[in-house]
Amino acid sequence: MPETVGDFLLTRLRDWDVDQVFSYPGDGINGIVAAFGKSDNRPRYVQARHEEMAAFQAVGYAKFSGKVGVCMATSGPGAVHLLNGLYDAKLDHVPVVAVVGQTARSAMGGSYQQEIDLQALLKDVASDYLVEVNVSEQLPNALDRAFRTAASRQAPTAVIIPSDLQEQEYFPPQHEFKMVPSSKPSLPGSVWTPQDTELANAAEVLNAGEKVAILVGQGARGAADEVRQLAEATGAGVAKALLGKDVLPDDLAYVTGAIGLLGTRPSYELMRDCDTLLIIGSSFPYTQFMPAFGQARAVEVDSDPTMIGMRYPTEVDLVGDARDTLRALLPLVATKRDRSWREAIEDNVRNWWQTIDQQAMLEAKPVNPMRVVHELSDRIPENAIVTADSGSSTNWYARNLRIRGSMRSSLSGTLATMGPGVPYAIGAKFAHPDRPVVALVGDGAMQMNGLAELLTIARYRHLWSDPRLVVCVFHNNDLNQVTWELRAMGGAPKFEESQTIPEISYADVARGLGFDAVSVDDPDQLGETWDRVLHAQRPALVDVRCDPEVPPIPPHATFEQMKSTTEALLRGDPNAWRVMTQGTKTKAQEFLPRGPA
Repeated sequence: MPETVGDFLLTRLRDWDVDQVFSYPGDGINGIVAAFGKSDNRPRYVQARHEEMAAFQAVGYAKFSGKVGVCMATSGPGAVHLLNGLYDAKLDHVPVVAVVGQTARSAMGGSYQQEIDLQALLKDVASDYLVEVNVSEQLPNALDRAFRTAASRQAPTAVIIPSDLQEQEYFPPQHEFKMVPSSKPSLPGSVWTPQDTELANAAEVLNAGEKVAILVGQGARGAADEVRQLAEATGAGVAKALLGKDVLPDDLAYVTGAIGLLGTRPSYELMRDCDTLLIIGSSFPYTQFMPAFGQARAVEVDSDPTMIGMRYPTEVDLVGDARDTLRALLPLVATKRDRSWREAIEDNVRNWWQTIDQQAMLEAKPVNPMRVVHELSDRIPENAIVTADSGSSTNWYARNLRIRGSMRSSLSGTLATMGPGVPYAIGAKFAHPDRPVVALVGDGAMQMNGLAELLTIARYRHLWSDPRLVVCVFHNNDLNQVTWELRAMGGAPKFEESQTIPEISYADVARGLGFDAVSVDDPDQLGETWDRVLHAQRPALVDVRCDPEVPPIPPHATFEQMKSTTEALLRGDPNAWRVMTQGTKTKAQEFLPRGPA
């Protein structure tokens, strides 16, 4: 039989070292699905429960593997469903290639079934590269450019292939006019490093500073050793943007933790008091959590020239790979002898962790959600991967989870969409089938799509050499983050019709799918539960009954936020007294005397 366009597509994906394609089928991609069958399922077709979940799985895979993730969907509604996951990739700078089917070419423009203008639909999310393939000779160049662009620009790209073309015989491009060939799949090496004069200017700023602060994002992940050396030389503290949470471990005494609304008090104090700021691989957008404008001299390092110098008024911008740039900068940086700034940072960090521990052990009804992550941090393997969802549980992930060893972690950082926690975990298992994975998910996100994706976990668990994939559900029957935002930002009480979600036993559902499932309604059960599921020989789910009135109070809560919350409670919030009691207990831990470390 002649090779079809669908056959060649899979051949080229194998050439690009693609091991799996996350997808959901439909007749707009029938020619490609048939090719999977003829190719002995190489690359593996991973069937999600929904195209949006397929896109999230591709994003999770890309985040944790460092490779390009691939997702695929049918025409019309399938393509529409991909959008949220692709926007997650776009905003978090993740390389994903989407292959999308389209109505047959003979029917285009005829208002045919499932025909929508896919180029108009995808042109924003895939703005770095989007192409429709209309003859087979286009395909090698189109697909190769999609991969090279996704990888080099860390962005989603999309290739549209009409359904009838997928089934036609493949003809390669010829050495002819208006034919475009392509080279063997390969990716370029590291990006450039800055010039010597720029490095010297950056070193002058850092050497002149007496109170240096470093902010790292995900772009610093490959430069962890260099960041440590720079922090030691300058006596700096290191704060972490949420996407950079796993860049440095939290057992380093000068690592102040997360920054921003979900951040820590030491990070807030680091930025408040520093006179010099070095930003490495981060586009953290909330400038109100950075030093006051004019307070600090600033240097920024980023591989993307379009993202540099746009968050804080920087004096020197170094465009280049973070590791190579810092290696070139380090010999120019003087070691500071006065360590008083560093000692103050370490005292703040030590006191903060004592505060966090005390807050986690406060009584709640029935379980304090902070304690869920607190107990996990004491037990989680040092090679684990942690995914988090968007919601109040994100606060406890950001503040309470202590990164150690070679742990990796991520979430939807910039889009902050609900729903990627479980599909990210699936993508992580395909990226690293030999490592344990833990997903921290609120019950709102679990009801939105996590329950369905338990089926996907059950289906593919046999492929993972380490069977541990643990889904932890923060079960409080409340869309809790929005409830607190209503109180703190809008001065509005909780609106039950909007915020309360239906009751269901997540453990019962998981148990029916063959998971090791545990329901927890007593905080003293948490330790033994984590011990059990982290040693299980199959996927597991922990269903924890959490107190929705434990407040995610920022360590630097403003007067306006506290005033709005009080007004909301006085306007008839159904749980006003418990909110005030729990909030007072939690905040009080920051002011209690500390014992020795």
